Amino acid sequence: MSLETQVMAEMKEAMKSKNESVLRSLRAIKAEIIKAKTEPGAGGEIDEATEQKFLQKMMKQRKDSFEIFEKQGRNDLAEKEREEMEVIQKFLPKQMTTDEIKEAVKGIIASTGATTAADMGKVMGVASKQLAGKADGKTISAIVKEMLG
Repeated sequence: MSLETQVMAEMKEAMKSKNESVLRSLRAIKAEIIKAKTEPGAGGEIDEATEQKFLQKMMKQRKDSFEIFEKQGRNDLAEKEREEMEVIQKFLPKQMTTDEIKEAVKGIIASTGATTAADMGKVMGVASKQLAGKADGKTISAIVKEMLG
């Protein structure tokens, strides 16, 4: 089932149950789907990789906003961001744990022959591709720095 079909089905349920927070989140995802489909060269179709990319972008935006609102003591706004993150998370692949990321990075470092912090770019290039959608870029970067530092 495509992401668009899933979102539409869940929107109907959210409308029936009058769940505003879920509905708000699903509408944001639907808007991104429409935006991606109307991009020049998209031809009205989007692939799964594009879907994952914009879902990750939405998740990162919500996470950043959430952290800012918490620092500012705006718990009402932070709560809205947290609710939206929960809905978006359902459509993303399961995220890797820190230990799983460390294991993957260990293998990448071995395969690239990286030994110093100067090799970080080489490792990050491979790691970003291999772990795309399964791990946050900041987390990957911190682990690579720690292992090469």
